[in-house]
Amino acid sequence: MFRPQLAPERLRSVVRAADAAGLDELWLWEDCFREGGISTGAAALAWSERMRVGIGLLPVPLRNVAVTAMEAASLHRMFPGRPILGVGHGVQDWMGQVGARVGSPLTLLREHLLALRALLAGETVTTKGRYVTLDGVALDWPPSGPVEVLAGGMGPRTVRLTGEAADGTILTADTSADGVRQWCGLIREGRVAAGRDPDTHRVVVYLLTATGDGAHERLRSELAAEGHGPDAGLGVAGDAQAVADAVRRLTEAGADTVVLQPTAEEPDPEGFVRFAAEEVRPLLP
Repeated sequence: MFRPQLAPERLRSVVRAADAAGLDELWLWEDCFREGGISTGAAALAWSERMRVGIGLLPVPLRNVAVTAMEAASLHRMFPGRPILGVGHGVQDWMGQVGARVGSPLTLLREHLLALRALLAGETVTTKGRYVTLDGVALDWPPSGPVEVLAGGMGPRTVRLTGEAADGTILTADTSADGVRQWCGLIREGRVAAGRDPDTHRVVVYLLTATGDGAHERLRSELAAEGHGPDAGLGVAGDAQAVADAVRRLTEAGADTVVLQPTAEEPDPEGFVRFAAEEVRPLLP
């Protein structure tokens, strides 16, 4: 993951290092008030040749769904099969700062997801919801094939909604292996309730990761800043084997993709992605 605590001008060297090292995916955040997800995602796709780029996630209160669909479709047509799009509530305090906080974030996310997936499927959409209104809207340049729309979630109602209305779920680094098991159960419930195949849903989880000199101290400091004690079962610090073991625990709990999230104080972002691709990845199936 390229964290937005890094200046935007650092992105190119991290992308080049990740692509050259054979990393499967590089993930980005749209984080108030640091860096935009679509702009950094487009640059990362343009600067790389083969890896997929995940945008996890775009806060829906900031975006008209038609704009999100237009931008996502453009990325998918320019870089087929490589973009991964995630949307979510956003941090509510930040949404309040920009005048975008809504009374029911859950309703907004449901309406946004349903309209976004329909637009990206090439449909003409007319809908009048509490927050999302479209009148005969269709993309002139929809993606040339099916695309996934993922949604982020933390609480049980939101996670269940991701099963109902999204194609995948993004779980934060505050999620332990036991948490992954719990959320996967709710995702399955949501998909079954919506009449969707419960076995075709991608689960992505972030894993706070530190390696090299001072790794344990950096991990403890970041967890403490988030209000977590050392026994919370979150994150990993150590060598490649320790990180691979932590990844394996999350995949055994139900995650399909584990994204290594460096600490905010990671001293060598380019070295971190090479470590992920060249040292950790060979230790995994």
